[in-house]
Parts: sequence; structure tokens; C-alpha cells
Amino acid sequence: MMILLSIVILLLVLALVTMRGRYIHLKESIEKDKVSMYDKLRDSEEDKARLKRQLTQNVAHELKTPVSSIQGYLETIVSNPDIDAQTKDQFIQRCYAQSRRLSSLLADISTLNKLDDAPQEYEFQPVNIPDLLQSIQRDVSMQMEAKHVTFRALVDPEVAVDGNPSLLYSIFRNLTDNSIAYGGEGVTITVQVLSESADFYTFSFSDNGPGVASEHIPHLFERFYRIDKGRSRKMGGTGLGLAIVKDSVLLHRGNISVRLGIAGGLEFVFTLPKAA
Repeated sequence: MMILLSIVILLLVLALVTMRGRYIHLKESIEKDKVSMYDKLRDSEEDKARLKRQLTQNVAHELKTPVSSIQGYLETIVSNPDIDAQTKDQFIQRCYAQSRRLSSLLADISTLNKLDDAPQEYEFQPVNIPDLLQSIQRDVSMQMEAKHVTFRALVDPEVAVDGNPSLLYSIFRNLTDNSIAYGGEGVTITVQVLSESADFYTFSFSDNGPGVASEHIPHLFERFYRIDKGRSRKMGGTGLGLAIVKDSVLLHRGNISVRLGIAGGLEFVFTLPKAA
């Protein structure tokens, strides 16, 4: 009887030792996970802070050009009361053009800030893509006519995406503006659905313009990245359009890439979630 009791006690002690070892191992594992999560959170916060600093620095730089131009034109008009009407009108028109560029820049910055800091404020709903593309074509009809641009929307009428109407408009509108501005005279823009899965559509947005040199491809979605800074500013570009496109696609749980098109130009391929 004593021997049996001793064996039971020994087994209990061994069980307690084993359980204590497992507890210590589990505790160490949890602590490691907590440290890892903290490190990832810290790195994420540091990345966000770094991006904010970069954005602030770039914004300050970008604001200088239109503000300085407007100030210079107005100072010339004020300090020369006898300036002829034609020259005055030219300066006023230039002021207006710079003020529009300034408004576009501020609007793009506001969109990016909201995407960064308050993405939960964007409400989703079913959005019909052919209707959206027709709306964009109406809004840019004058620009397309001026450059003889052809817009081919090869999307079935029932294609609908679960998303925010404003951001979805920004995705396709910014890509359209980019093709019109840099695609050249007579460019053809093509939008189509390449494929679909149970939950996502894969879209292609392409043009047959001159495209860009391959070394620029990895940087096209960077904020304020410009291939030709002088030309971009002349066209009224803010350098933020493609960054907004990428961030908007990511907010919709999609992904996006860009490549040189087979027929020239650029092709953007991205996924967006299907409407239920």
C-alpha cells in the first residue's frame, strides 16, 4: 500500500513539474508574442510618422510654386497701375491657373490624409462601374476632344463593385487624367475586366501612348514622384494622383500593379471587390 501511495505521489509531482514547465514555456511564448506585436506596432507608427514628415516637407515645397507665382503676378499688377489691359488679363489668367493648381493640390492632400488617418469614415455601397465610367467620360469630354482621345469602356453592364463612390471615381478619374495629360495626341484609353473570381474583379486600365522608361515603373505610385517635373507642373499635375489611386485600391482590399503595355503606353492592373 505504501509503495502504491509513493508511486501516486511521484506521478503527481512529475505531472506538476511538467505542467509548470509548460506554463513557463507558454508564458515566455506569450511574452515574446507581445514584444513582437509591440515592435511591429512601433515600426508601423514610426513608418506613419516618417510618411507624415515626408508629406509635410513635400507639401511645403509644392505650395511655394503656385503661391509665389500668384504673389508675383499680383504684385506686378498692383505696383504698375498703368499696365495695359492685355498684359493685366494675361497675369490674371495665370493667377487663376495657379489658384486651380493650388486647389487641386490641397484637395489631393486632404484625400490622402483621410485615407491615412480616418479610412473608417468611407462608407461602402454597390457601385455600377459602367455608369461610373460614363460619368467620367462626360466630365472630361472637353479635354478628350481637345486631344482627340478615344475612350473604350469594355465592361459588361452588370459589373458592380462594393466600394466608396467617391474613391472609386478618384481611381478611374486619376488614371484617365494621367492618360490624357501624358498619353499624347490621339491616344486610346481602354478599360476592361481581365478576369473575375468569386469575390473580386480584375480590371485593366491602359493606353497606347508613349509610356515611360522602365526605371520609372517602380516609383510611379510614390507621392510627389514626377518623371518630368517641369512638364507635370505645366500640365497642372500635383504628383499625388497615382498615390491616391494605389491607396484607394488598397482601402478596398484590392491590389494594383503597373507595367508597360504591349501596344505601348502603360497598363494598370488592379482588383476591386464584387458587390453582393
